[in-house]
Amino acid sequence: MAKEECKALLDALSKVTACYRHLVLTVGGAADSQELREELKKSRQKAQELAGVTRTQLTASLRDKTLAKEERVEFERLWVLFSACLEILESDMRRALELGQAFPLHVPKKPLIQTGLSGTTSGVAARAMSVQNMKYDAQADLDVLDLTDLEREIHQVGEMIYEMEMKVNVPRWTVQAKQEPGAELKSNLSGGVSSLDAGSGIEDKTLCDPSRILAGIVFTAVLLIAIALAVCVVKLS
Repeated sequence: MAKEECKALLDALSKVTACYRHLVLTVGGAADSQELREELKKSRQKAQELAGVTRTQLTASLRDKTLAKEERVEFERLWVLFSACLEILESDMRRALELGQAFPLHVPKKPLIQTGLSGTTSGVAARAMSVQNMKYDAQADLDVLDLTDLEREIHQVGEMIYEMEMKVNVPRWTVQAKQEPGAELKSNLSGGVSSLDAGSGIEDKTLCDPSRILAGIVFTAVLLIAIALAVCVVKLS
C-alpha cells in the first residue's frame, strides 16, 4: 500500500510541476495577467504540499530496515524520480522569480508632458493622479509581497532537497531504469506505425510495386536528359 500511495503522490506531483512550468513560460507574454500570477502561486504551493507528503512517505519507507530488497529497489527508483521533480520545480521557481522581477504587472504611470497649468483644473488633475498612483502602488506592493514569498519558498525547496540528501543516501548512478531512454516515444511511434499498417496495407503494397518503381526511374531519366538538352541549347545560342 505504501508503494502504491507513493506512486500516486509522485504522479500528482509530476503533473502539477509540469503545469507550473507551462504557466511560468507565459510570464511576461501577451497572456500575462493577475489571474496568471495567482494561478502560479496556487500551483507552486500545491506542488510544495505534495512534495512534503511524498518526502515523508518515501523517507519512512527507505529507512525501514525490514524492507525487502525488491521493494527497496523500487522505492529507490521512486526516490530518484522525486528528487528530479523537486530540482525541476526549484529551477522553474527561480525562473518565475526572474521573470516576475523583469516584468512587473503594475507600474505607476507618470505624465510625460508637464503643461504648466495652474488653478482649479490642475488641482483636480493632481488629486486624480495621486489617487491613481495610490492604486498602482497598492497593487505593486502585492507584486513585491508575492515575489518575497516566492524567494522564501525557493529557499524552503532548496532546504528540502538538502535534507533529503542528508537523511537518505541514494546515489542516482546505482538506480537502474525499468525502461530504455525514449521507450515511451518508441512505443507511441510503433503504435502509430502499426495502426497505419493495419489501415493501409494495400497502399503499401502498391507503393512497392516493381513496375511502379521502374516507371519512376524511367521518368526521372527522361527528365534529366531533357534538362541537359535544354542547358546545351541555351549555351549554343
